[in-house]
Amino acid sequence: MAKARAGQAAVQVPLLTINGAIGPAVKDYLVTEIIRANLTPQTPLIVLTLDTPGGLSSSLRDINQVILDSDIPVACLVHPQGARAASAGTYILYACHIAAMAPATTLGAATPVKITGPTSPGQDDKAEQQKPSAMDKKILNDAIAYMRSLAQLRGRNEKWAELAVTEAATLTADEALKENVINFIVDSPEALLTELDQQEVQVKQKTVMLDLVNTVLVKQTPDWRNKFISTITDPNIAYILMLVGIYGLILEFYSPGIGVAGVIGGICLLIALYAFQLLPVSFVGAGLLLLGICLLIVESIMPSFGILGIGGLVAFVVGSIFLIDTDISYFQVSLPLIISVAVASGLFFVFVLGFLWRSRRSPVVSGQEQMLGADVIVVDDFTGEGEVLFNGEHWAAQSNEPLSRGQVVGVSEIKGLTLLVKTKKEDN
Repeated sequence: MAKARAGQAAVQVPLLTINGAIGPAVKDYLVTEIIRANLTPQTPLIVLTLDTPGGLSSSLRDINQVILDSDIPVACLVHPQGARAASAGTYILYACHIAAMAPATTLGAATPVKITGPTSPGQDDKAEQQKPSAMDKKILNDAIAYMRSLAQLRGRNEKWAELAVTEAATLTADEALKENVINFIVDSPEALLTELDQQEVQVKQKTVMLDLVNTVLVKQTPDWRNKFISTITDPNIAYILMLVGIYGLILEFYSPGIGVAGVIGGICLLIALYAFQLLPVSFVGAGLLLLGICLLIVESIMPSFGILGIGGLVAFVVGSIFLIDTDISYFQVSLPLIISVAVASGLFFVFVLGFLWRSRRSPVVSGQEQMLGADVIVVDDFTGEGEVLFNGEHWAAQSNEPLSRGQVVGVSEIKGLTLLVKTKKEDN
């Protein structure tokens, strides 16, 4: 940074960081901080450091939208050394007003993931014969047009931008500078500020002169809300929350109690639904998963020699695999987790819920119903009204027959807290 001018207070330059896959949490963090910077008076620049393998298209579009709409120039730096701006990162780099890279960094490979796939040796001929579908062409052409529009807006290499999408082309920092893909090669965000001082930048058809003397970088870290979103939008966490929610509500229905299972289940399910609305959820996958749970419930109620149970487990596993509609591994549910949960779910439904269901249908062995037909002992001689002893407790009793102390009689009816008793046949 340039030397400070005497008598001037340091001007803060927000420093934002992308380190990892770009998803809902990263989008929320960047959008919030860029909007906040635009509402902060005298903010001259926003610096964004980037190291990402790519991410979700929906999150990328929202991030670029707020960058393009910013009244403050955004400078993107692929940093630190060894970092990369792959796939979605390349789009963000092109969208920023200023693009820079640290030495030994790379960018590119911006082909949409869904229309690419690894080919094993010996399959190249087959791959060449396979023509992309109409949807693949639509996705690819949309990505090309989007990248070209960003290149045209920022005056950068439009031809290479197209190659990054169509051929997954990549560049090193030196090659990117030579090909007019980036503006600078610098070692650090501080060096970028020094390089940009007194530079002119186009912001919304206006030329802005950057005055970065006496500026200080202030790192903006995610707040508690963003950390919460980051946690729940982890596909594995969202998946577990959803299952805990469903199982909690089912358990509350099968065995009503003080409501703990229902309350916890309801909260977890609502949090999971909020997370899934931020993730690319497949409705087919969700439908298969719910079908699997329903089949397992039916198996626990009406055993079918395993037919419904096996079908339920298959639907459960397949639905879990296809639940998140993306080929980006970071945003897919872990296969070992799916298998573990599937086995646990099968045991839960078949044994736990089966036991609860059978318990609900079994004869009552407690309460007043238990007393009907039970033997009670007469406390004192009486005819009409008196007292009897049942399980060590004194109960009011009525009888149309004369009864003697110590006599064992049977309970024929219960009226409120009074037992109607009569002598047993063998006593006659």
